[in-house]
Amino acid sequence: MTAATHSTLFPQTPGSADAVLEGLDPEQREVATALHGPVCVLAGAGTGKTRAITHRIAYGVRAGILQPSSVLAVTFTNRAAGEMRGRLRQLGAAGVQARTFHSAALRQLQYFWPKAVGGSMPRLVDRKVQLVADAAAACRIRLDRGELRDVTGEIEWSKVTQTVPADYALAAAKAGREAPRNPAEIAQVYSAYEDLKRASGVIDFEDVLLLTVAVLQDRHDIAEQVRSQYQHFVVDEYQDVSPLQQRLLELWLGDRENLCVVGDASQTIYSFTGATPDHLLDFRTRHPGATVVKLVRDYRSTPQVVHLANGLLAQARGRAADHRLELISQRTAGPEPVYTECTDEPAEAEGAARRIRELIDAGCRASEIAVLFRTNSQSETYEQALADAGVPYQLRGAERFFDRPEVRKAGVALRGAARFGGNDSLLDDAVDLPSQVRAVLSGEGWTTQPPAGSGAVRERWESLAALVNLAQDFAASRTGATLSDLVAELDERASAQHAPTVEGVTLASLHSAKGLEWDVVFLVGVAEGMMPITYAKTDEQIEEERRLLYVGVTRARERLYVSWALSRAPGGRPSRRPSRFLDGLRPGSSGAAGRSAAGPGGVERGFTTSRAGAAVPRRAQRTPARCRVCGRTLTDAGELKLMRCEDCPSDMDEGLYERLREWRAVQAQRSGQPAFCVFTDKTLMAIAESVPDDDAELARIPGVGMRKLNRYGADVLAICAGQDLAGEEVED
Repeated sequence: MTAATHSTLFPQTPGSADAVLEGLDPEQREVATALHGPVCVLAGAGTGKTRAITHRIAYGVRAGILQPSSVLAVTFTNRAAGEMRGRLRQLGAAGVQARTFHSAALRQLQYFWPKAVGGSMPRLVDRKVQLVADAAAACRIRLDRGELRDVTGEIEWSKVTQTVPADYALAAAKAGREAPRNPAEIAQVYSAYEDLKRASGVIDFEDVLLLTVAVLQDRHDIAEQVRSQYQHFVVDEYQDVSPLQQRLLELWLGDRENLCVVGDASQTIYSFTGATPDHLLDFRTRHPGATVVKLVRDYRSTPQVVHLANGLLAQARGRAADHRLELISQRTAGPEPVYTECTDEPAEAEGAARRIRELIDAGCRASEIAVLFRTNSQSETYEQALADAGVPYQLRGAERFFDRPEVRKAGVALRGAARFGGNDSLLDDAVDLPSQVRAVLSGEGWTTQPPAGSGAVRERWESLAALVNLAQDFAASRTGATLSDLVAELDERASAQHAPTVEGVTLASLHSAKGLEWDVVFLVGVAEGMMPITYAKTDEQIEEERRLLYVGVTRARERLYVSWALSRAPGGRPSRRPSRFLDGLRPGSSGAAGRSAAGPGGVERGFTTSRAGAAVPRRAQRTPARCRVCGRTLTDAGELKLMRCEDCPSDMDEGLYERLREWRAVQAQRSGQPAFCVFTDKTLMAIAESVPDDDAELARIPGVGMRKLNRYGADVLAICAGQDLAGEEVED
């Protein structure tokens, strides 16, 4: 970690305005002191842009140039807004509004609705998809689940680009969008959706922006009231601004130019939602007198990671590529990226999990490791592989930290202790805030040592441990901090969804990883058809896929592992090739235009391990997997485990299956893992159907794998042979 992008969780507040500027590099300092007129900050990945803009606001406030209540800082996620508020608070600039576009607009809309429209504001709809489904039904248009999601996305895109239903077909064609249904049908559903909302008296997420824009356009008195409140604007991630958000920003500004925007055209990865880098790239044209500062000193990643990132952009084309920033790493040298080719996706996942296990055993924290993939559908394979390897993990975008039952219960316990702690015997021997928190949370299940395994018990412990660690950092930063102070901090973080670190490997899509970073990153599935994704057809879509990979690469601080599989499923035809984006960059590959054969020269191939412990190369090719009953080629993961079609008759030994389930329950209880982490139901069914006699037969069953064979093989074979685990025969 470096001073430019990292600090302790709760650093000391600077003593003066000048102290706010200490530790900034020359370009960051230029940003922080440019407080007047339009400012455009072009900030590459890892260059400390959030640090620069928060210090800019704090310096202006501490120097008396900016009034905290007159500043509105806007970003795109609640997490980012919460982080910004936290940093500003630590810098002595509390009171500055840091919000998302939607949050700021909703606040204004709620306040001005009685004056602008009258009555109470319509309810914000909870589930837009259901309304879209109702609209499609009203139009007698049948949509399956995937089409329903895609049509909903088209409606959202239309609204943020300010496209009305009658203009959808033309606008979609002009934008090069590949409509999921006939454009005329989508326009019809879109129109019916708007009618349904009006009839139901509800509004959606996009309406919040549209209605705020309408109010500010139509009511000049309200617009002036907003402008008198906010005199200075800062917009983060400006490359992701949609036309509708840009219009709202213009209405907030009026004829003033006290605006600072920050962005990187090379990280534009949300154009499918209506985002465009044009506002960033055209900033100097719209504001000829703007100060433009480029941040290119990369404090996050090693020179080896930065070299790959720069190489990806060097091959890019298009307008965003013409404005790319050449990053310069400020870190000491690290290991070269590792490239691994695997026979199939399960083998790729097993290899990643095995290496992660080795990294953790060598001292790397699980929370400093991430597995990033192109689509959420890839997650399940890695969840299973990590569970098999005994590695704790957390899903980015899954249940939010402060919504977890154990965290809610812990919050209630801490709040009660803060109010009535003097009468709580648990706190008699607690001499400081961290020991008080440990004492309270010990009653909720926290222990000094983590439980074994990686199941629900371990996940609950990790949540409580994150609160304990947060309390330690909080107490270290604030002398004399009390439990009440910590509870207030937790409330602030909960409202901003600014969660503390949970000790587990992060599984995330590349899109959801934006803005985050880890010491070690595994980029998986980097093959043609997935990166770029199959449906990326146009040059613009291909370039956005390249930028998405660039974002993934630049999440890594020290170690980067890039892998791909030659086929999707075991036994599949090895027809895949590494992503074209790696051509000329990975060792042994040819230039950008050439197709490269994965071979020697630094390309690492997947390995497996025999029960004797010897490493042997995986087979480069397997015959297709076929149903053992009807002979049909199998592709579904569940069918591959059973080696038969779901509909084909089963010859499973029911008694054996039940004994295996009972044995699995005992193993799961011993290890503190969910039962499926031992073996899934499908794998147990496959074992009960094939009744293996030896290691080789058991190992051939999908879902077993070498690690489970070594750990559970003897038990499973004994049960299949009709023995109990003491070696006695079991009567039928």
